[in-house]
Amino acid sequence: MAKDVIVACDFPSMERTLDFLDLFEGKRKPFVKIGMELFYAEGPDVVRKIKERGHKVFLDLKLHDIPNTVAGGMRSLAGLGVDMTNVHASGGIKMMKAGLEGLTSGGQSAADQVNSAPVLIAVTQLTSTSQEMLAEELLIDKDINDVIVKYALNAKAAGLGGVVCSPLEAGLIHEACGSDFLTVTPGIRFSDSTSDDQARITTPAKARELGSDYIVIGRPVTQAEDPVEAYMRAVSDFLG
Repeated sequence: MAKDVIVACDFPSMERTLDFLDLFEGKRKPFVKIGMELFYAEGPDVVRKIKERGHKVFLDLKLHDIPNTVAGGMRSLAGLGVDMTNVHASGGIKMMKAGLEGLTSGGQSAADQVNSAPVLIAVTQLTSTSQEMLAEELLIDKDINDVIVKYALNAKAAGLGGVVCSPLEAGLIHEACGSDFLTVTPGIRFSDSTSDDQARITTPAKARELGSDYIVIGRPVTQAEDPVEAYMRAVSDFLG
C-alpha cells in the first residue's frame, strides 16, 4: 500500500458522513477512517456505502478481547471489503494471531498483507497516553518508547502488517521491525491547530520526515471552514 492521508470521519451519523464526502465529488477521494462512534451508530451499512463511493476504508474498532472472540469478530468484519482494520497490541501475540486468522480465513504473512487487502494492524499506545499516565494509571514503569517498540515487535511476531502509533515513534518502529512494516500515525495537527485531547502529536510534514507511512487527520480537516482545502493541504504537506 502506498503512503496516504487518512481522514478520520468521526461523525455521529451516516448522513453527516456522506454529506462530508459529497464535498469531494469529482476531486481526490480521501482514504476514510470509520471509528467506533459512526460504526456503532450505523453498523456495517456505513462501510458498504462509503466503499460503493470508491473510498478506501480503515475500520478503526481496536478489537481487544480473548483470542476466540477477536477471531470471531474479525470473521464478521472480513466480508465488508475494508482495506485496513485493527486490534489492540496489548491483547498479546495469541490474540493478534487469532484476529489475523479470523480476518483472512487461514492467515497471511506480513509481506502478503502489505500487498493485499485487508491489512491488520495493532494499536501500540493511544496518542492520548503520556508517560505519566502509563506509570500512574496503568502501572507500567518502562519508558513509553520501549513499551511501544515491544508491542510493535509483538505485532510483527503475530504476522500483522503494521501498527498504529504516534508519528514520533515511527522511526523507532521501522528500525526495530523493518521498513516494510507499516506505521499508521494519528495525532496529526497543522501548526496552527489546537492539540485537542491528544498528547503525542506533530504536523503532516514532520510526520513524513519521521517516517510515517500513513497519517490520520480528523478535526483539522472535518471541522475546517473548507474541508477540501484542508485535506489537500495535508496531502501536499505529507506527500510533497
